[in-house]
Amino acid sequence: MSLFWIVIRRLAEIEERMASSKKVITREEWEKRLNDVKIRKEDMNKLVMNFLVTEGYVEAAEKFRMESRTEPDIDLATISDRMAVKKAVQCGNVEDAIEKVNDLNPEILDTNPQLFFHLQQQRLIELIRNGKIEEALEFAQEELAPRGEENQSFLEELERTVSLLAFEDVSNCPVGELLDISQRLKTASEVNAAILTSQSHEKDPKLPSLLKMLIWAQNQLDEKASYPRINDLSNATLEDPAV
Repeated sequence: MSLFWIVIRRLAEIEERMASSKKVITREEWEKRLNDVKIRKEDMNKLVMNFLVTEGYVEAAEKFRMESRTEPDIDLATISDRMAVKKAVQCGNVEDAIEKVNDLNPEILDTNPQLFFHLQQQRLIELIRNGKIEEALEFAQEELAPRGEENQSFLEELERTVSLLAFEDVSNCPVGELLDISQRLKTASEVNAAILTSQSHEKDPKLPSLLKMLIWAQNQLDEKASYPRINDLSNATLEDPAV
């Protein structure tokens, strides 16, 4: 049984027992209950490896593999290739990123028109950022406009992007955020997720989802009992319940 379901089951059992009235659970009692939950070290190691692989920490993943003898579910060599694509987008080198994606797996862009459009959109944004106005207009007309004619949402995104050209001072532009680094990061994350999916790997790490479920479960239990909570997830320190 996974760590997630163990935690949820334990909290559900406690919530059911507390349904009749809200009571205070002492630190001693709570720690005893937590200690009764048995979590395999192998499961914890897999959770760590999943995070390292998904987030692209190839060197850390390789070191962790050797130290813990936990095998990743994908070839670690592919992480470097995936991170090269992600870095290219983050640096604004969209053409290079597209080429690298096609080298990895041409079907990724062939079967994901939305991703390809967003990459092309990012390429247009970079042309506008660099002041290549004529080239940007030509690129928009030849590469993006035909896709906009086939898809209404693409057309709306294209119109938003082209509207950047109407403002000399983008700080006054209502879509100026397209030129923010956050837009590059958004596109890079989309590409990263698509590559992971093509490799039959989860596009998001399990650990953040597990922490979100922990917060949700604690909020549910708050209605039934006072108990030592974990309020600071960075150190996982139990805080005594308010009496």
